Amino acid sequence: MIWLILGWVSLFSQEAVLAVALEGNSNQSAVIRMTPEVLLFASIAIIVVGLLVGTIEVLWLSNLFSKKSLSLKIAYKFGFYTIFLLLVIFISYPIAAAIESQISIFDPIIFNKLSDFVTSLEFASTLVSISFSLFVSLFYSEISENIGHGVLTNFFTGKYHQPIEEKRMFLFSDMKSSTTIAEQLGHIKYFELLKAYYSNFSDAIIRHSGEVYQYVGDEIIISWKYNDGIKNNNCINCFFAMKEALKKRADWYTSTFGVTPTFKAGLHLGEVTAGEIGVLKKEIIFTGDVLNTTARIQGLCNTHHVDILVSKDLINELQLGNEFQIIALGKNELKGKEENLELFTVKKF
Repeated sequence: MIWLILGWVSLFSQEAVLAVALEGNSNQSAVIRMTPEVLLFASIAIIVVGLLVGTIEVLWLSNLFSKKSLSLKIAYKFGFYTIFLLLVIFISYPIAAAIESQISIFDPIIFNKLSDFVTSLEFASTLVSISFSLFVSLFYSEISENIGHGVLTNFFTGKYHQPIEEKRMFLFSDMKSSTTIAEQLGHIKYFELLKAYYSNFSDAIIRHSGEVYQYVGDEIIISWKYNDGIKNNNCINCFFAMKEALKKRADWYTSTFGVTPTFKAGLHLGEVTAGEIGVLKKEIIFTGDVLNTTARIQGLCNTHHVDILVSKDLINELQLGNEFQIIALGKNELKGKEENLELFTVKKF
């Protein structure tokens, strides 16, 4: 979306400049007029390039430079993408020129036009435009990665500038035996384990429409808007996907750290108040009894010797099929709560 919007701005700006230049009878042999066909091709090309950049970023470069500082990551990626996009220009320009002139892409006129373009001010303008688009998209990507994709969008839109009430689901997960593991590994090694541990959850959370609300030590709090959490039983399936992600890397954890981390989780839903808070550092926070209750539910996993506990309120909202087994654990007393809460554990076949 960033590439498409900035691309349109650049295209129409260049078209306006071209119109002025033509009035002055300037030589515009290097310039392609913005016909409807050319605009359609340019828009599709911009979208494809944006998707390619995003794919390369997610699947390769983000891991390649994951241990670099923010400034170095942007610098290295900027250099790589600059070379990549120059190749894109030399491929897409002849195609656009052929569409405008309605002649074969292999016609000598097209290659002469490309030669004129490379030595023109238009080419320099295009490089500046692409460099700006590239920098904005990289900056957005890196900042978004640091504070959370949904969070950055909410700050831009001002959704939570004024407090609002929402119905949300929460999953509180806690690493088992984390204190013992930390003592065995030491502070630095344990921190490296935590980074890998949280990283392994990323795909599961994204696939099931979750939002990371907070990391608290070895605990991660995941949240869903009501409809996102209910859809396809995302909140429950996310838990099992997280379990599977750790299982797949069990051998790597054992060989690297000498232990394989596991976790337990509590899930609940309810009304929360959401809004921006803070002066020196702004955050979007949720307040409400549902958070305290979910934390208490997760704390009872050891008591019942299970990895997942779900409140009756949430179970009643879900449509769990035959692939799940729901086991009632009766009413439980929660610290600080006057009424006992009925809890369930869930197994997946």
